[in-house]
Amino acid sequence: MSSPSIAPGRQLLLSRAIPMTWVLLLAMAINGPLLMLQVPNYSHNANLHKFFASHYAQRWFDPWNEKWFTGFSQTTLPPLAHQWTAFFSRFISLNLAYMLTQLIGILLVVIGVYRYSRIWLGERGASYAALGSIFLGSMALLVYSEGDLPTVCAAGLFLNALPYFYAWSRASKWTSLLKGIFLAVAAAATQLSTVTFGTLLFGLPVLVTAIIDRRRDERETSGAAVLVRAIFFAAVAAAGIAVVLWPFLKQPSIPQMSLPNPSRENYFTNFDTLITYWILPWGAIILALPFIFSRGLRESRYLPLFLGLWVTLIFGLGGTTILTKMVLGDRYDLTDFQHFNFWATLMSLPLVAILAVQLINRHGQKAIISLGMLAALTFGFAMGWPAFHPDTDTMLNSGEISSFMNRDGHDTYRYLTLGFGSKVSEVGTDTIASSIDGEYSPGRLLPELIPYGSLQLTNARYYGAKGMEALKAVLKHADQYGLRYIFVRDPYYAPLLAFAGWRTEEIYDQGIVILWVKDGVPPAHPNDYAGKPTTMDGLMWGTLPFGSSLMALLLVLVLPERRRQLEAIEFPVITSEEPLLKEAR
Repeated sequence: MSSPSIAPGRQLLLSRAIPMTWVLLLAMAINGPLLMLQVPNYSHNANLHKFFASHYAQRWFDPWNEKWFTGFSQTTLPPLAHQWTAFFSRFISLNLAYMLTQLIGILLVVIGVYRYSRIWLGERGASYAALGSIFLGSMALLVYSEGDLPTVCAAGLFLNALPYFYAWSRASKWTSLLKGIFLAVAAAATQLSTVTFGTLLFGLPVLVTAIIDRRRDERETSGAAVLVRAIFFAAVAAAGIAVVLWPFLKQPSIPQMSLPNPSRENYFTNFDTLITYWILPWGAIILALPFIFSRGLRESRYLPLFLGLWVTLIFGLGGTTILTKMVLGDRYDLTDFQHFNFWATLMSLPLVAILAVQLINRHGQKAIISLGMLAALTFGFAMGWPAFHPDTDTMLNSGEISSFMNRDGHDTYRYLTLGFGSKVSEVGTDTIASSIDGEYSPGRLLPELIPYGSLQLTNARYYGAKGMEALKAVLKHADQYGLRYIFVRDPYYAPLLAFAGWRTEEIYDQGIVILWVKDGVPPAHPNDYAGKPTTMDGLMWGTLPFGSSLMALLLVLVLPERRRQLEAIEFPVITSEEPLLKEAR
């Protein structure tokens, strides 16, 4: 019921959907300047993703990377986000290419939330959900604190695939099948875990909703027919993913060594963890949780979406409940539950949009101002929190280290960094020499590192006795690996190096970094502990993942969905809102 104090013309304006062009422009206006300032450069994983992209920029069809672990295959990580970054880096700098790919991922999420919400909501509600996705604290943390490029891009692609899955399952539209398949394959080529978990958490609610809606629009589709088409979609998508990611899927698995992760703690026993892993990602949506539970449980058509959201929310609580450990078993200690909060907040937006529609219909401009302030505070606090709890050390200047290794033939030997944290990837990107260590765990196939799984030598002290044992083993075989230079930022390692026969040589970065050298080490020679990818692997890796995204883009542009007139809906009046989606768009 609208407020009588609102003028009719203004009420009509407030009751309309927000054009998606405006929503996308706002997303660009908010994130564009932050990305142009390269704020994600200081995030936890940005350097890792730029390291992978830099290799594709130089050798697109050769996934063998000699810079880490004396050589490892980049087919151990789905490549699409890195390949697009590498493609853009041909025209702009690598840093700006990373920012551009991140911006595209953000826009894909906004469009995906809109189209995902259209399965349950009308045009107006879906536009509000898309608008809300711009201000999600969970996405701000992933982009600007974690630097998790693949998670954002994969979520955007997968959300865009789900409405086509819905349209195919309900109406057997072959164009929807093709577009949905290629978008799902592209999402898997970006990050397979998003599709694996997303199929259960996002996909099952969409399937159940398609069965509920099987007789909409005067169609007489049986529930069995909807289920069969959904299974066919899943089977074709799985086959496509298997072909596109075959070099990745055939990689041998190595044991992983768990590190303590705050997302696996009980949030209510640690205030900082509670803020970082729950309050900041959810932000003002926490205030809407009572409405989400009430509406999700009361309206039968929203029940599948609510149940999927509830399960994802529980997983987002990490170690706060015992349910996650019961479900994941041995995988629990290797899981980062921050991604589940991101997915849960995305799934909550359709229900939050219903609340926003009701508030605006009742209170008009006051509701708009209040909701805008809550959204801005959610985004602002998520952006500002890393300044008080930084994950990376921005004070370390790695340029001098890279310069040393790139001159006077120093690159004929291998090097190691100790105490560098995520700066390992920055050094690796700028250096042509090879390192014994690296930041990406599936590449650690050296005999000294295999028993310790995901152990990083640069942070060996934080792995306890096992970490120091691995470091001692590598130092013992320095001659075998051509390891002559060790850059040390943490003085904790100095006694061990001195005892092993290393000596200090130079000081860098105003005394922060000390170079240790071992005399008599022979030049490095190639090692092949990991097994180099074949020529066919390189051809598939350089063609199929990138090609799947191009094909998805081509199908969406060449085969647009027909637009039909959509009937308006008043959420506060009708208790069981029928979806206004005549076909997935």
